Amino acid sequence: MKKVIETKAAPAPIGPYNQAILAGNTLYVSGQIPINPENGEVISTSIEAQTHQVMKNLKAILAAAGMNFEHVVKCSIFVKNMADFAKVNDVYGTYFDLMAPARETVEVAELPKSVDVEISCIAVI
Repeated sequence: MKKVIETKAAPAPIGPYNQAILAGNTLYVSGQIPINPENGEVISTSIEAQTHQVMKNLKAILAAAGMNFEHVVKCSIFVKNMADFAKVNDVYGTYFDLMAPARETVEVAELPKSVDVEISCIAVI
């Protein structure tokens, strides 16, 4: 059985998908981009500001499912420019302790709304 997880504290989906799906004890969080959920605007300043907004969006969705970053077992990071890897990595790392999840980082040609970073995650209760 699966359950839709949604919160107004994270951006509404911009397509036919949900913010997250809870299946059993596993939460699958859709890729988040740097949209401010309060006004629907894309954060287009620095890659650091974009990454912080993405992580805040993930945090809000995790919280809606009764979880936090300690429950995350896997993240996927998509960046438009691998030259931004170190900056994204520095911000991302502030959200995890020594038990950071498994992860991959992939450079892509384009992301929704022409943002520079998107991150999805999988969490387990």
